[in-house]
Amino acid sequence: MTLLEEKVAVVTGGARGLGLAMALTFRKEGAKVVIADLDADALSAAHVALGGGSDVATVVADVTSAAAVTRVVDTAVRRYGSLDVMVNNAGITRDATMRRMTEDQFDQVVSVHLKGCWNGTRAAAVVMRDRKRGAIVNISSLSGKVGIVGQTNYSAAKAGIVGLSKAAAKEVAHDGVRVNVIQPGLIRSAMTESMPQRIWDQKLAEIPMGRAGEAAEVAAAALFLACDLSSYMTGCVLEVTGGRFM
Repeated sequence: MTLLEEKVAVVTGGARGLGLAMALTFRKEGAKVVIADLDADALSAAHVALGGGSDVATVVADVTSAAAVTRVVDTAVRRYGSLDVMVNNAGITRDATMRRMTEDQFDQVVSVHLKGCWNGTRAAAVVMRDRKRGAIVNISSLSGKVGIVGQTNYSAAKAGIVGLSKAAAKEVAHDGVRVNVIQPGLIRSAMTESMPQRIWDQKLAEIPMGRAGEAAEVAAAALFLACDLSSYMTGCVLEVTGGRFM
């Protein structure tokens, strides 16, 4: 028996990066998966990477729209009859120092990360509360714990996700729904590997384990929070950081 056998999972921002890694891990553990993303071409490629077939569904959706996120959740219920796991992962960056950051750059990041997470948590909770079970996993960031220069928008949104999740966890715990958070640190990806070498080396020097993390390691934490191994955990924040800023 695999850890997510007969379970249904939704992953927003699931077409690439951490989202795709989580979707791949969930599929390997037996889940039927719905991935949502803005990029239709990336969704098509992700569908293939996930093995295609009837146990994988894709939805083009903008998480800043409550109606769009509800449509994603409805797709899972209509197609597979349930929603057991919701991962709110979709995100963007618009980095700039506070002096140079535009109001629009601030609003975009907060809207995608924080409002998008709220939309997903709320829509999933509606279904899960009726079924008296479910796991919601919200993806924050180490930036939300310590603050990063040039990321007043991103740090604010990611810190907000922690507060949102703890409040939501208290609201839905009595209905058997759990809400937990992951805060990844420096994770190896196309985006992080494109940063200047001096910046990479600086960040690496802050990590006691002496290396960057892999997307699969974040996905493993998400799997733990999604399955019954964490059945008595809610409102928790797991740091997947190699000990950075502990």
